[in-house]
Amino acid sequence: MANEYLFVYGTLKSSFQLPQFEQIKQYTQFISVARYQGTLFNVDGYPGVVPSTNPSDSVYGEVYLLSDANRLLNILDEYEECSPHFPEPTEYIRTPQLIHLNDNTTIEAWIYLYNHKTHNLVRITSGCFIGYL
Repeated sequence: MANEYLFVYGTLKSSFQLPQFEQIKQYTQFISVARYQGTLFNVDGYPGVVPSTNPSDSVYGEVYLLSDANRLLNILDEYEECSPHFPEPTEYIRTPQLIHLNDNTTIEAWIYLYNHKTHNLVRITSGCFIGYL
């Protein structure tokens, strides 16, 4: 079975210290700080990311190796309100994307992408949600 990774960029990062991070720690191993080629927005006091075709757009976060991917992703799908029992379209979708690690290697990791229009949202140009707060 191939390794599965998770990229977190907002309230699930270790520095945010939400109770959900304790669940992440239980089922993961920290791999690296990393970046995603995307655009970061302030949704309503929490972050949302959409993919970008502009190579200079970066969202900064952390990558974790998943030890029990099914269990953790089910927990996080509930937290992000994108599990099957939430009405469509959900605010986020979980999808694999290319993530650039700190050592300049690239991996595929799960990421929660914002799934609604962004035209009325404030863009966080630094790519760092916690720094924005």
